[in-house]
Amino acid sequence: MMASKSLLAQLFNKKTSRLVGISWLLMALGLELLSGCAAFGVTQRVRAGATVTPGNQVTPASTPLAIEPTTVAATSALMASALPFEPIAVRATDCSYGGEFKAIEALDVSTVRFSLCAPDPAFLAKIAFPAFGIQPKEWLEQTGGGGTGSQLLRKPVGTGPYKLSVWKPGEELDFEAFKDYWGAEKAKTPSLVFRWNIDSAQRLLELQAGTASGIDNVNSADFPTVEADSNLTLLHRPALNILYLGMNNTQPPFDNEKVRQALALAIDRQKLVDSGFPAGYEVASNFTPCTIPNGCAGDSWVLFDPLKAKALLKEEDLADGFEIDLTYQDQVRGYMPRPDLVAKEIKTQLWENLKVQVRIRTMEEQAFTQAVDAGTLNGLYLLGWGADYPDVSNFLDFHFGDRASLQFGNKFDDIVQALRGGAAQPDDARRKPFYEAANNAILQHVPMIPLSHGGWALSDSLAVAYAKAVQGAQASPLSLEAFGSMSIPGKDRLVWMQAAEPVSLYCADETDVESLRACSQVTESLYRYEPGGAAVQPALAEACEPNGDLTVWTCTLRKGVLFQDGTNLDANDVVTTFWVQWDAANPLHRGDKGFFLYFKSLWGGFLNSARP
Repeated sequence: MMASKSLLAQLFNKKTSRLVGISWLLMALGLELLSGCAAFGVTQRVRAGATVTPGNQVTPASTPLAIEPTTVAATSALMASALPFEPIAVRATDCSYGGEFKAIEALDVSTVRFSLCAPDPAFLAKIAFPAFGIQPKEWLEQTGGGGTGSQLLRKPVGTGPYKLSVWKPGEELDFEAFKDYWGAEKAKTPSLVFRWNIDSAQRLLELQAGTASGIDNVNSADFPTVEADSNLTLLHRPALNILYLGMNNTQPPFDNEKVRQALALAIDRQKLVDSGFPAGYEVASNFTPCTIPNGCAGDSWVLFDPLKAKALLKEEDLADGFEIDLTYQDQVRGYMPRPDLVAKEIKTQLWENLKVQVRIRTMEEQAFTQAVDAGTLNGLYLLGWGADYPDVSNFLDFHFGDRASLQFGNKFDDIVQALRGGAAQPDDARRKPFYEAANNAILQHVPMIPLSHGGWALSDSLAVAYAKAVQGAQASPLSLEAFGSMSIPGKDRLVWMQAAEPVSLYCADETDVESLRACSQVTESLYRYEPGGAAVQPALAEACEPNGDLTVWTCTLRKGVLFQDGTNLDANDVVTTFWVQWDAANPLHRGDKGFFLYFKSLWGGFLNSARP
């Protein structure tokens, strides 16, 4: 039966309307109940592909309530002690829908259980993304889950060190320190301002003039200018991508391990980086960037040694060299902003050091990637990878694991076995020996040659700059700087300049770094990335513990965490935050444009989706 609630109950629907018959409390407060009642979507919903436990209450997306999040806080505080907790659980009928989640359940007020369709050792690295910042269940409901004009897109309600005070479109975002922040260290600077300008030169001028405290994406040509200014500090972003020289071990002469080893020894990678890349790129010591935990476990890559390279080819009767193609996609990428220079330098070095004649070819992007993945591309090729999420499995398992494509030819059993062992471990310390073994086996077999690391998404995202006076300055590899830990002695305001204005501040449905950075100041996920790094640490969860095969993760929430509307974090907020993204049939699955790309990329398909 469809329940009815008074308009007053609707307005106070922030952890206050979970108990049937709250009128006694309202009357005790001397409030007059309004007689106008409206149907309020509280029926149990059971849909194809998902089941929802009784007690779920979802505000219809077609009638969002235009309420500021602070309007319900006082009443919520008064009523909270009298209301029982009704846990939400959302379950897929089975795993045939194509996604990773099988169920997301609130077990009690402070415990959430995620059941997966397959083991996932990178679970913590994924849930740390700002796309999964927790917002109050009722705020998601009251704002209709997004859509045109929804306050959800402009007014996030989080638990972070800052809360948004005003968004001046086209001008700036103003944040103020959240006084009730749960963390041991509250925001050190009372006021934080985000401004933007697409011109990197203009951002630098503002930093030099003192009207900005820090700037994003310093142009590599301006690195010397910043470094020479005693009032400024240049910080390089830790790398999160890889450019590599690939080959297929089913094709001669790459079916000979000594030939692959000789090629690795014959390329002066430092000279390659110096001549073919802007300032800020670095030689790769391993396939996975070192900023990712266990990325550089094991031995570093071999050093340039052309004499040893020649000796290896001589052992294989190839002292006179051979001819080979070198192919790349004619497309600039963050991991390779100058592909023609890189290809020409490799051609020169292989001829000078091994008498290998290289023919350079370019291909259209789609045809190139299809040929690489199918293992049908002849010769050497240049390709790269940027982190989907900062976990070593995203680099090694994807490229060398048992489900990897055929781009390198036949798989190597010792690499595959080591990666399986690492994927079965719940934490970085226990994973380390397996990734040491995997990296050392890659070094021995040389399925490819790692060349360089650079910016995560763009070739100009290699560095940030700050006024020298800024204390706690940092450069995040994911562009998620934590400004709450920064301060300027004697000043109560910090101004950050980035390239663009955020698209929206409901980052469940955004992918641009400008939005994600802004969201991460206000909303927090169950885990977070360490400031300036990619390792994860607990945030709203005290811990998320897996079962033995890493298919069930149980998260215990911190007690006493307040949202910025004055209400308490609970497990239903966590479930709802994920549910509205996961389930395409949820009326709150709206967002900005309704793509929820991070969810789909990291967790697979949506429930009840007509899209493939």
